[in-house]
This record gives sequence, structure tokens and C-alpha cells, in this order.
Amino acid sequence: MPDSVAPPPAVPEPRKGMPSPELDRATFKARFRSQFADPAFDSLREEIDRLAATAWDGYISGRKSPLTQAAGQGFADPEYELALDWVYAHAAVRAAQACHDDASAPLRILIINASSRSEHTCPGEMSKSWRLVQIALEAIERTPEIEGEILDLSRLASEYGREIHPCKACFSTAAALCHWPCSCYPNYSLGQVHDWMNDIYPMWVRAHGVLIVTPVNWYHASSPFKLMMDRLVCADGGNPDPTSTQGKTVALAKALELADWPYPRHLAGRRFALVVHGDVEGAENVRRSLSDWLVSMKLSPAGPDAEIDRYIGYWEPYATSHEALDHDETIQDEVRLAAEELVRAVIAGREDGGPVEPSRRPPRQK
Repeated sequence: MPDSVAPPPAVPEPRKGMPSPELDRATFKARFRSQFADPAFDSLREEIDRLAATAWDGYISGRKSPLTQAAGQGFADPEYELALDWVYAHAAVRAAQACHDDASAPLRILIINASSRSEHTCPGEMSKSWRLVQIALEAIERTPEIEGEILDLSRLASEYGREIHPCKACFSTAAALCHWPCSCYPNYSLGQVHDWMNDIYPMWVRAHGVLIVTPVNWYHASSPFKLMMDRLVCADGGNPDPTSTQGKTVALAKALELADWPYPRHLAGRRFALVVHGDVEGAENVRRSLSDWLVSMKLSPAGPDAEIDRYIGYWEPYATSHEALDHDETIQDEVRLAAEELVRAVIAGREDGGPVEPSRRPPRQK
């Protein structure tokens, strides 16, 4: 007799029970109007009231993505209406992947400044991370076939309309519910717009190597970096076809995951380097946790000299921390070495034909 086939596991019902966050009309409009507290808007109060009424209608009707188009060929459901924002983000990611895969194009290294500090906002002074980024960029661009690109996360604190909204943890409900790139934002009904991640995803995809420079903030990487980090979960097992789940239909997503979801690693094989610096404590733990995160996403370490954790002005006044960096020529040279090691790893990756494919599927998926 033929072997019996085990039935597919039952799809569990989504668990409910949290209190509703829905606002009443008066609270919503008061919150909307609070954006215009400047007396310069006093002559426009009637117009603002009309805007508030329109915004309330979008909010209470739940118009998350008011502009859509049919998905078209290449998707599980070509007729499904996809948000235009996601369509454009998807096209940008695909173009970035084509650029990454083009052997005739320059190799690219993404350098991330993870510090919030900038002279363009309250601190009134640039960050040490920014200075280390510049040292790394100079070292990287000494190699003609390499292009460096900077992602400056301090702009979240200093630039108008620059935001990264928090991850909603769709992946924890079902892997297939987390779309690649993320489809949770923008959400026009909630005013969750200006999300930077649709620009950031292609930067990661285009890159052959990533160099992260972060300070230690309360034993962790900085809050701007953590926002970006959480939103990169969709790059590691996320679903590239939102039509397969009809948007955010939980039951469909759970069924897909339970039917042996492949957990596609959209950033696998890229090389990385890390520069973590602190003033008091926690640098080693932050460096280890970030390295573990990147390795978990199947990125490859550039080498032991490409991951450093150091202290600048250890237990010295913060007021003189830049002077401490001026005098610490050793860490400056270590940053150059980390950048050079990343360059070598990126070049070797192209010469070797890219990442080595695993010999077999891991027994435990994400």
C-alpha cells in the first residue's frame, strides 16, 4: 500500500481581545488641529476645519491606501488591487537587485550612520559616528571599482517629514503576512506617511557590502537604527507577493506558512562590517547582537578585523568627546582597516561568483 500522506495542519484562528484604539470624532479633530498650533495658521482656521473633516472621513472609513492599481502579470492574483506606493517600492527593489547582479556595474558599499546627533538640531554638534563614517568612506573610495553610499539616519531627527514608522510585527502572526517590501506603510487613514523605508530597502538591495557605524545608547544600538532594523524583517523571509494573501488576510497567510513557507532571504550573501563605539559600557554586547542579526539574515562577515567595538573618551566628560576622538588615532586606523577588509570581501565575492549556496536546507527555518 502507498504511504499515507499526512493532512495539512489546521489553520489556527487569529487571537483577538486587545482594546480598540479608535478615536471619537472630537478627539481625532483636536489631534489633527494640534499640528497647526503656530499662530501663523490663525487666518486659516476654517480651511483647517474642512481639512480635519476630510481627514476624519478617511480615518473612520479606513482608507489606508486610496490609490491602487491591478497587480498584473507575475502575481498570484493579477486582478488584485495593490497600493501604488507598494507597486513603486516593489519596482525600485527589483531595479536595485538588477543593479546588484550586473557584473559590469561598480560594486557598492552602503555606509550607515546610526547616530541621531547632528549640529542641525538640539545637540548643536556633529556626532563622532559621522566622523567615523567619513573616515570609512575615504578608505572605501580609494578602490576605483567601489562606490560608497551613505545612509544618514540622523535625518530622522533633523529633516522635516523624514520618518521610519515602527514595525507592526506581521511576521509573528505568519511569515507570509509580512510583505517584501513592507506594505504596512504609508497608511493614509492614520496619517502614517513620509515613511523612509521605501527608499532604504533599495539601498540595502543594491549594496554588495554594508558598513554600520553606531554609538551605544543605553546598552543598545541607537533608536533610529533599531527602527530601520525592525522594518528589515521583511527582507528575511518576507512575502514578495501581497496578492497571495489578498493584502493582510491572516487566514491565507497562516495557511501559506503552514504549507512549507520557503522563507526567502532577500539580502543573502552581502558582506558586512561593524563599528560600534561607546563612552562607558555595552559596546561589545551591541557589536555581538548586530553581528548575530546580520548573520541570521545570511549576510557574511567581512572578517575579524571588520567588526570592532571600542570606547572613545572612556569615562571622560562628554563635552570633550570629540577631542578624545582627535587624539585616538588608533581607532581611526581601525575604522580604515574595517572598511578595507569589507572592500576586499566584496571584491572577492564578485570574483568567486557570489555567495556559496548551502549544501542542504537547514533543518530549522526562521
